Amino acid sequence: MLIATVTGWLQAWVMITYVLAQLLIVIYSSHRYVILWRWLRGVASRPAAAPAVTRCWPVVTVQLPLFNERLVAERLIDAVCALDYPAGRLEIQVLDDSLDETRERAARAVDRHRAHGVDIVHLHRRHREGYKAGALAMGLGLARGDLIAVFDADFVPRADFLRRMVPHFADPRVGMAQARWGHLNRRRSALTSAQAVMLDSHFLLEHAVRMQSRLFFNFNGTAGVWRRSCIEDAGGWAHDTLTEDLDLSYRAQLRGWRFVFDGTVESPAELPADIEALKSQQRRWAKGSIQTARKLLPRVFASPLPLRIKLEAFFHLTSNFSYPLLLVLGLLLLPILLGTSSAPPALVWGLQIGVILLGVVPVSLFLGAGQLLVGGSGPGVLRDVVAALVLGVGLSVNNTRAVLEGLGSGIGDWERTPKSGDGATRPRLQPYASSAGHSGRTELGLALYFMGLACFAWGMREYRALPFIILLLAGFGCVGVASLRASLRAAR
Repeated sequence: MLIATVTGWLQAWVMITYVLAQLLIVIYSSHRYVILWRWLRGVASRPAAAPAVTRCWPVVTVQLPLFNERLVAERLIDAVCALDYPAGRLEIQVLDDSLDETRERAARAVDRHRAHGVDIVHLHRRHREGYKAGALAMGLGLARGDLIAVFDADFVPRADFLRRMVPHFADPRVGMAQARWGHLNRRRSALTSAQAVMLDSHFLLEHAVRMQSRLFFNFNGTAGVWRRSCIEDAGGWAHDTLTEDLDLSYRAQLRGWRFVFDGTVESPAELPADIEALKSQQRRWAKGSIQTARKLLPRVFASPLPLRIKLEAFFHLTSNFSYPLLLVLGLLLLPILLGTSSAPPALVWGLQIGVILLGVVPVSLFLGAGQLLVGGSGPGVLRDVVAALVLGVGLSVNNTRAVLEGLGSGIGDWERTPKSGDGATRPRLQPYASSAGHSGRTELGLALYFMGLACFAWGMREYRALPFIILLLAGFGCVGVASLRASLRAAR
């Protein structure tokens, strides 16, 4: 009798936990429906007003933060030195915290361009205090520009970048203008194609809708231009989170500055071609977004902004909570399937179908719409969207750890994303190792679990659960295998 009572209570708690997790993840996923609805209503399809014609070009300082980037540093410096901007109005700072031969390579490139009359300086710090935010703050103190452009090491800006972005600042209310990221190595592999799908939708749908709807959106750390007075008015660069760009963006907009996203300006960049490099990037973004949420959401909700903007900011800053929620749903599937015989059939059907219609479908439509906007069509769009879904699921373990760490009090190390120089002439240098441990074991263990769960569901004729289980199996299996291969290559 006691055992039956305890079992009943456990089943009830499992069901309650599952329903709550599904409800929360449906809310986060269904937010994509809101973005798409706003887009279809024409909110973002109305083109932004063309920037005013600039008669007097302001002085621009271009900052290039580097840390151990010997494969791409010279490519970046060469591209920035080729920017088309009035003579005497452009200053370039190479903010180099490198500990390897990048320092010498960057210094030689700077000397070469300075000899041809380019206003460029190589600034090296002995200590990486504040990581990227510290380097940007140090450079800002020495800069002479009224506008500050930032490019990460993997970017290759086109010559007309500043000519097209600077006119947005004719409006004195504009504090930052963000360009769209392009992809130098989009078609290298399924991994890079999947990342491109995610980023295309992030910029062309989410950024565009947020700008037109006067909602918070953020500088993406690179390929953007700041008004110097905006940075200073918002309190400057801070390094108490791992996403200094997101942090400063919210602080600036809370001060009343307006941000601009210009999707017509594309700045090509290299996507991580190695799964471990991508995971390090995702960890920093996920952990930093939660740290920023902890830091700034109280300030957002205490502000006089409308409630709809505050709620949008909450979902924007906490969106990475969808990863631990997805893990909870997957791990509880087995006890849910075991308890389906005693649960109302309507509830069971609702739970299994709801996670597809309100969890997977809106994300798929969001990703697909982004591909249509960049000119994709036919089976290629379906293939790339499926790859992006599988990748997103497979990153759940990696990003869940980062989210949980972000809830703690420690800041953590600013993990550099290893670059390979992909998308241009292949370098003849030894690539950076991204990982030396046996990564991927947790994902492979989960893949085995979901393989067994798929067989179990098939045997029980619970076919309605199979689509979700197969998605989980594919995600963890693909990322697990790719991670293990990458770490073994690094160990060799």
